Amino acid sequence: MAAVKSSGGASRRDRARATRLRIVRAAHDLFVERGYTGTRMSDVADRAGVAVQTVYFTFHTKAELLQNCYDVAVLGEDDPLPPQDQPWYAAMLAARSGTAALRHFVLGNAQICARIAVLDDVTRSASHEPEALQVRANGERLRRDGMREVVRNLGDRFGRPPGWELESATDVLLTLSGGAVYRTLVIDYGWAQEAYVDWLTTTLSAQLLPPRRR
Repeated sequence: MAAVKSSGGASRRDRARATRLRIVRAAHDLFVERGYTGTRMSDVADRAGVAVQTVYFTFHTKAELLQNCYDVAVLGEDDPLPPQDQPWYAAMLAARSGTAALRHFVLGNAQICARIAVLDDVTRSASHEPEALQVRANGERLRRDGMREVVRNLGDRFGRPPGWELESATDVLLTLSGGAVYRTLVIDYGWAQEAYVDWLTTTLSAQLLPPRRR
């Protein structure tokens, strides 16, 4: 059955999605500005221009709202897709060299870091907010699973450096490609995105690929 459209042409579903996204954007900005503890649902409602009841009806709890901020940062707004279904991931899998594969990974991962790095720092610092830490822990678990598959794929296709172990190599990829490093170099120190991509590609190649396959 077709969605009901208003006189302006927008469907009810489209309007609900636009409202949801407006709330998430407002929450993201407020979490970054005021921290998790300092952000109230009423603040989010005011920033988004909706009733506070709308925020609670849509997201129920502040932790659920934070989870949605993470989801949008990772999946994107316009065409939400898990990283494994995004074009850069397919390009990584199709690359003919380890270094080329890692560059595609870094380019895609940098887009995610640009959206999530500051929010993740703020959430990590919410040491007295177990529900916020649980949201982050869930994200880190999914991120580790994804990074492990990247490492395994690289090793299977291009070989492994001496002393390579799957979990320790995953630790390296998680750390170097994480939001904290991105924030330090790009946001705090002012590196250009291209310089960051070049540096991280070179560094990961040295860490994760055997010399003959870089």
